[in-house]
Amino acid sequence: MQNLQDEYYEQLRQQKENMVVILKNGFRISGQVIGIDRFTVLFMVNGKQQLIYKNAISTITT
Repeated sequence: MQNLQDEYYEQLRQQKENMVVILKNGFRISGQVIGIDRFTVLFMVNGKQQLIYKNAISTITT
């Protein structure tokens, strides 16, 4: 059974919609979720992959 967080990330990945991720340090990233694992989320940002640790994420908006 997946937890709520994993279900949400998987839904975002399948929808392939752009979203804004706000990190704990205030930095904003706009892109698409293309992969998820236990500790990280892989985003496509301006045609490049960016690997972000889940514990660095403060907020996700779609």
